[in-house]
Amino acid sequence: MSLVLDDIGLLVTNDPALGEGPLGIVHDASVVITDGVVESVGPAGQVADERIDAAGACVLPGFVDSHTHLVFAGDRAEEFTTRMAGRPYDGGGIRVTTAATRAASDDELRTLTATRMAEARAAGSTTVEIKSGYGLDVDEEARHLRIAAEFTDETTFMGAHLVPHEYEGRSDSYIDLVCGPMLDACAPHARWIDAFCETGAFDADQCRAVLEAGRTAGLGLRLHGNQLGPGPGVRLAVELGCASVDHCTHLTDADVEALAGSDTVATFLPATDFSTRQPYPDGRRVLDAGATVALATNCNPGSSYTTSMAFCIALAVRDLHLTIDEAVQAATIGGARALRRNDIGRLAPGCAGHAVVLDAPSHHHLAYRPGVPLIREVVGANQPDRA
Repeated sequence: MSLVLDDIGLLVTNDPALGEGPLGIVHDASVVITDGVVESVGPAGQVADERIDAAGACVLPGFVDSHTHLVFAGDRAEEFTTRMAGRPYDGGGIRVTTAATRAASDDELRTLTATRMAEARAAGSTTVEIKSGYGLDVDEEARHLRIAAEFTDETTFMGAHLVPHEYEGRSDSYIDLVCGPMLDACAPHARWIDAFCETGAFDADQCRAVLEAGRTAGLGLRLHGNQLGPGPGVRLAVELGCASVDHCTHLTDADVEALAGSDTVATFLPATDFSTRQPYPDGRRVLDAGATVALATNCNPGSSYTTSMAFCIALAVRDLHLTIDEAVQAATIGGARALRRNDIGRLAPGCAGHAVVLDAPSHHHLAYRPGVPLIREVVGANQPDRA
């Protein structure tokens, strides 16, 4: 079965070989997708079995949200409200969500996750990574990852999210559990492993142990780092060859230099900084140094309860000082690089046929009209391999 997206006024391909500039922009274009894969990019008027008329609107690759925590139960609106009134964010609310998520049944978590995935897709995200991290014991972490794997192949084991209350004061013993029985139970359901390298969570040695154990188990590496203050997270991620280090709010010159000299993607989560009243990272500084950047939502109930990548794009333009073109790339091909994927984030022959039709003449409107629902239609989505 083939489908043509036709009468596209402005097409963002993210392939400079296909069009103008880094975004590979093509005007008056069409895209033919056959069996879910882009077959051709050409002028308007190509023919296929089915046709979607873009009516002169902008089409771009589906957003790649490379950092979420969608498997959770409960609500932390009260915490958000008090934070907006001046209470600082310290990450401690993770335990509140852990208690609520442990208490939820499989069916309840499955329904909640499905609702959030549908919301994300309606907002233009066609690939979504999902982390665990609200179970914090062997059975719960494995349960949450099994549910996440029903919705995406991009699943991440994050038992090292925070020390649970039953291990209070015994973080090293908890890390032994994460690196041993918990990893054994979770690795079959995960592609990645992640840890929270931050004061109040886990130190660099503990995170190193987790990531190295994950690598031995065959998982790819990711890391949360430098969210609440300067720390060793970014340099540890670069040293270990992590695909991505996420947050990157507080960076030293050495951190930026390390990122620029590596293949590790700096993934910014500006909705988190918005929701926690943290300072925004200097994205301009990181890009100008030559590092690769991505944007993601970090959707979770405590510090970033949004599935809108368009909102993140607008924040990145306004407060991280990215251009609109750079922000759009960070939300598409940048996210793909953070997941070490070559088949998404672009609309080029051989890539996944994941596309977003905007209710706007150009991608600039994603920042120009913040908060306005501009996603007219979403084509394709990353589905878990159930073979």
